[in-house]
Amino acid sequence: MPRRLREPETNTTYLAEQAAARLEARITAGVAAAGHPIRVAHSAVFVNIDRDGTRLTQLAERAQMTPQAMSELVDHLAAHGYLERVPDPSDRRAKLIVLTDLGCDALQAAFDTIIGIEAELEGLLGRDGLRHLRTALRRISELPPSAPTRPAPDRGTPG
Repeated sequence: MPRRLREPETNTTYLAEQAAARLEARITAGVAAAGHPIRVAHSAVFVNIDRDGTRLTQLAERAQMTPQAMSELVDHLAAHGYLERVPDPSDRRAKLIVLTDLGCDALQAAFDTIIGIEAELEGLLGRDGLRHLRTALRRISELPPSAPTRPAPDRGTPG
């Protein structure tokens, strides 16, 4: 017989992940509708790239992924004309990843979609509700990465 588990009444982490996935999918759909067949995974590049270019290692660090995984995303986007590698003016041996005009168009399509989503969220939650949600999300994002100590399970009195 399976062990009885003490489950949480609600799982805010799950709800937040579901909401984030839905919003990311809507942004990706908006970008695709504008003629840019970008995948959700590509957002790791677009969200973290500086407008004047970013080194690959910095992109990977910001996205919390390995340089190898980021390099695959960058290679794919570069092959499709959204990015290019250029010499870093501060260190000619290094390369910067920069948006092309096509990449800027895709990023603008994402921004336009986000503006629409923000208006929709304000309609759904109200201005104050949306402000409170943003405040709560900022606070949650500032929590330390390590989990707090949880109480030890009650295993009865040793006997």
